[in-house]
Amino acid sequence: MRPTRPPVTIPEGGLVPCVVQHADTGRVLMLAYMDAEALEATVATGLGHFHSRSRGRLWKKGETSGNVLAVTSLASDCDGDAILMLALPAGPACHTGAESCFDTAAPALCDLAGALAERAASGDGGSYVAGLLAEARESRQRKVGEEAVETVLARPGSDHLVLEVADLWFHSMVLLQGDGRDPLAPLAELGRRRRDPAV
Repeated sequence: MRPTRPPVTIPEGGLVPCVVQHADTGRVLMLAYMDAEALEATVATGLGHFHSRSRGRLWKKGETSGNVLAVTSLASDCDGDAILMLALPAGPACHTGAESCFDTAAPALCDLAGALAERAASGDGGSYVAGLLAEARESRQRKVGEEAVETVLARPGSDHLVLEVADLWFHSMVLLQGDGRDPLAPLAELGRRRRDPAV
């Protein structure tokens, strides 16, 4: 499904800033500029196009790297002079090879997934996560099961319920990390379901 054109005003020969955000995780990937040509190309193809200020021309993100941006939606800000693009990247968004041009800033779940990967790589066992990852898979499964039961038993609508759901999410992410899967993979699946018109 191609994105629809947002109600944005681009002056003749002008540029507007475009913030690109990961459609599933919410992570800000990059900031670029769009002119009318880039906006129309993005709407027509469903792939992120921008105006390259250094080259002075239309630029499709990923035209040389292959790291294109599949655009899921475009929105304008309240003044109609900036664009928010939600997209699914085919690879790193930054020319440095980093996932984001704002590599040190990430939403909480992205930051947590990064911390889990670091603990898995260190393998020192000095942290709670590293200890869990060093144990047999059954230990991680048991923790997810325990947290699921505690979530079900928590008083409805209570702060305790919120804490238990957080524990369940956390330990589920550790289980995925231990299996060599991306702890954020469920966000991509939820994003797919959200975009499915049958859901």
